[in-house]
Amino acid sequence: MVRLLLSIKAELENVTDLQPPDDFDFFFKVQCNSCHETHPKPVSLNRQETFDLPGSKGNTANFVWRCGQCKRESSATFEKGYPVRPYTAENGQFGPLLVIECRGLEFIDFDPRGIWKCKGMKGSVFSEVDLEDGEWTDYDEKTALPVGVSEFESRWAKA
Repeated sequence: MVRLLLSIKAELENVTDLQPPDDFDFFFKVQCNSCHETHPKPVSLNRQETFDLPGSKGNTANFVWRCGQCKRESSATFEKGYPVRPYTAENGQFGPLLVIECRGLEFIDFDPRGIWKCKGMKGSVFSEVDLEDGEWTDYDEKTALPVGVSEFESRWAKA
């Protein structure tokens, strides 16, 4: 089993606490640890979905995958007790987002597509932060300032 930490960084303009909602579908690029084949398309994981592990007695995972090349079965589970953390780091710094326990596979890339949320400087809540293109802009009526997220990056490391 390998524990992987996903960290993110972004330029935040007049916002803080960037995070995905609880029912967010995470999209990752996956690689088999046995034959090192990389799946051609991103795969989706959701913290609220679990699947039975083949051949086990009641064990589940958030992602179950069979490598197309070597046919090995692998799985991944969001680490319990490690919630998704909002990104509050200073601009230009990586901050931890989540930890995933992997068996037989590793995630090698993260696609931030989907709707995130963040907070403005005076409490405004932005719940429709679409990072499909890696950036988002809007206007905060409370502060009369533009808000945005840009230069989104991610990295994986052993936890």
